[in-house]
Formats: sequence, structure tokens, C-alpha cells
Amino acid sequence: MERTPPDRHRLLESYQDGVRAIRRLAAQVEDWSVPTPCTEWTALDLAGHLRCVAENQLEYLQDGPDSRLAKLFAQDAPSAVLIRQQARQNAAELAVLPPESGPERIMSFTVSAGAYADLVPDAWDRTHLVYRGTKYTVGDYTGAACVEWHLHAWDLAKAVGVDYRPRDPEVLVPAWHWGVPHLPLAGGDPWESVLRSSGRSPHWPDVDETRRPRRFVRAR
Repeated sequence: MERTPPDRHRLLESYQDGVRAIRRLAAQVEDWSVPTPCTEWTALDLAGHLRCVAENQLEYLQDGPDSRLAKLFAQDAPSAVLIRQQARQNAAELAVLPPESGPERIMSFTVSAGAYADLVPDAWDRTHLVYRGTKYTVGDYTGAACVEWHLHAWDLAKAVGVDYRPRDPEVLVPAWHWGVPHLPLAGGDPWESVLRSSGRSPHWPDVDETRRPRRFVRAR
């Protein structure tokens, strides 16, 4: 059965919802050393990752279709290889960030994520990358960004002891299929399927679940 890309208006709305959720939840963090569902990361580390991801997305958009990301996916490597390469990039970028506070990192994230959102509409149909012979546009890849913001909003929510569910979880299913083509998506409830497919447990911090192998959506 052919998969239909996410509705443009709903996806852009959900993208902005994710950015707003991260800002709102970050404002509730009192101790930035608290652990998050990203097992090895504190809230401060997560804020740094968000800054790096948003800056990278802006770079990939401006450099497309010849960006670092496009060259990585052009290798047509197995998903496990892509995940390892992306994890190494994430760790390297986080290690060289300046010693900022959590709020400072979230502010940098907000600026880059907002700049990306401003540029996306005019570039929507432009080729962003090609993976295993299939062309993915800027609009398709915006689905990956949208999914990532909501996943990390959930991470921050859990870190401060509250729950989080996107306002429009149904749009995240096609956003995943088109924005994260190298990872399969589980079935079931739309939001829980996204959480589980990214390696998260909807019931974190259940002890057994936190020991599961992590497969976070970090394609950036």
C-alpha cells in the first residue's frame, strides 16, 4: 500500500507545536543535571543536543541537496550503519559545545528552529536527499524534524516528572515514514508507536525498559 506524505499545513503546525513544547517544558527544569529517558544524557546534555540538531537542520537545508546529510544517505548504507554514524556525530558535537546553561542552549535551539521554519515553505518541494533510489524533499525531511522535537519534548517532560502527548499525534506517523525512511515504525497508537520505534518506553522509567537498546531518531 502506498504511503501518503503528511499534510503540509498539519505538519508545519505540529513542527511549531514541538518547538513551543520544548520551550515550555524547559522553563520547568529546575535542576539541569536530572536524568532523561536518553539514558546517558542529563537535561543539560539534551538541551545541547537540541541546539546542535537545530543548527544542523538549518545547515542541511541551506546546503541541500549537497549537504553532509545527503552525502551520508547517498551511501545507501544499512540503517544500523547510519545510526552508528549519526550517534558518533551527535557525541562529537555535544563534546565541543561551549559551557552554556540549559536556558542558553534552549534559546539557541529556538533561534535555529525558527529560522528553519521560516525557510521551509519556499523550499518545500526541493530535493533534500536521495536514499536507496527514492527522492525525499525538504517537506519530507521536515517530518523528521517535527518527530524529533516531539520526542525530545517528551524526554524533557519525563525529566521534570510530567507527561507529554502531541496535540496531533496522527500526523507524526506519515512524518516518520517520509522523514525517517531508514527506520521502521511500529503499529498501534500513533504516539506510542513513535515512542517505541525511537527506542523509548512510554512507561519510562520502568527499570526493564530503560535497559533496552536505544534507537533514537537522530538523523541529524
